[in-house]
Amino acid sequence: MTNGLVASSYCIDSSSGCMMKRGFLGKRGFDDFLNEFYDDEGWWALAWIRASDATGNEQYLEAAIDIFNDMQTGTNTPCGGGIRWKKEGEDGSGYVNAIANELYLATAASLARRVSKNSTYLDIAKKQWNWFSDSGMINEKGLINDGLNGECKNNGLQTWTYNQGVILGALVELSLATGDDAYTDKAHKIAYAAIKELTNKDGILIESDGCETKEGHCGTDGQQFKGIFVRNLRYLHTVSPKPLYRRFITKNAISIWKKSRSKDNKLGVSWAGPYIDATGPSHSSALDAIVAAIAVSNL
Repeated sequence: MTNGLVASSYCIDSSSGCMMKRGFLGKRGFDDFLNEFYDDEGWWALAWIRASDATGNEQYLEAAIDIFNDMQTGTNTPCGGGIRWKKEGEDGSGYVNAIANELYLATAASLARRVSKNSTYLDIAKKQWNWFSDSGMINEKGLINDGLNGECKNNGLQTWTYNQGVILGALVELSLATGDDAYTDKAHKIAYAAIKELTNKDGILIESDGCETKEGHCGTDGQQFKGIFVRNLRYLHTVSPKPLYRRFITKNAISIWKKSRSKDNKLGVSWAGPYIDATGPSHSSALDAIVAAIAVSNL
């Protein structure tokens, strides 16, 4: 879920270092960065794209293309489009969820901008967005629920912050690839809905079930989610700035630093406070917000 951070730390230094990490991850079931979860593959694909952007090394872009090609094997859903969460034959493979489909869109749109000679990526991205926007996953409040049920209807499950975030980056990429501001207009609607519905009375980002202060503290994956939202909101703000976004990002970063930081500067999962023992995911997620605040301070 750390996109470029993962790719950068693993593979930017040298191709030999990259190959070493490929072997290491292969032992953990990530041979060539593929596994049974299409959302995992989407995170890796975006990480390689960011690594390519940072280094100019086209091998990283080729790695993203290879992963995207594998993601396309999940398009045989019962819902008239999109991709499944897991590969066929795996438990839960029939589930059509938001995050896998947002990552599929984000990867296709990102590749469309960077491999413009191949119109296939843009065609897929546009088709994917048309399907997603009509799928029912976006509810009456403008938020994205977790996925679709067995009848291909909105399942009403939690509106996780990262599901409101990845879509922002995907729509920015699609807007840049097409020159069509309608995509950023839709991104703004989702962003405004998230800021309205997924914040506390002080305007600090929270998960809708308040899991930050409950047992388990949102789980290891969930501790990353708010940072993913803010990172993508910052990207939207860079392309199509809104005063609200700058205020929101800055306010959250300040709250983290004042209310969710230990004496040795570790950052917890509850951005509104109190500080809860930090983990790698909670710390990196909070850093996303702080880095975003620095970035928007000059916009």
